[in-house]
Amino acid sequence: MNRYDFLHCQRPYHGDFTPVNFVFNANLQEFATKVSYIACLETSGKLSPQDAFDQIKGLWKQLKASKKGLSLEHPPD
Repeated sequence: MNRYDFLHCQRPYHGDFTPVNFVFNANLQEFATKVSYIACLETSGKLSPQDAFDQIKGLWKQLKASKKGLSLEHPPD
């Protein structure tokens, strides 16, 4: 296992496979990893609670935009 795989582990996708679901799952895993890092930095005192909140809020907005961009909210009929 190399350092990248250790720090950025990806879990296999187990849902109904569509390209949209697969890409959103990858985005969601990246979001979760980044939130985990931010939480650890805040817990260790290297990041203020407000900075942690602001960064997580920004990541959340990016995730919402990716969801909207992938048309998950209103799939085509």
